Amino acid sequence: MENITTGHWIFAGIFAIAFLIYLFISYRRDLQLHKIHYKSGGIQVLLLIVITLFVLFVFKRLM
Repeated sequence: MENITTGHWIFAGIFAIAFLIYLFISYRRDLQLHKIHYKSGGIQVLLLIVITLFVLFVFKRLM
């Protein structure tokens, strides 16, 4: 970690910002396909995963 310079941090920041912009543009471009192929089930799956992880976390703390 001692060899990381300010230039490395600047490059990492610019890269991260450019990558996020590219992801956003790509998602916006594919939005019509998402509406066709992924009907309303995604939110329920995400909610189920979050609830499952929360329950596992609670049980782990209780044990």
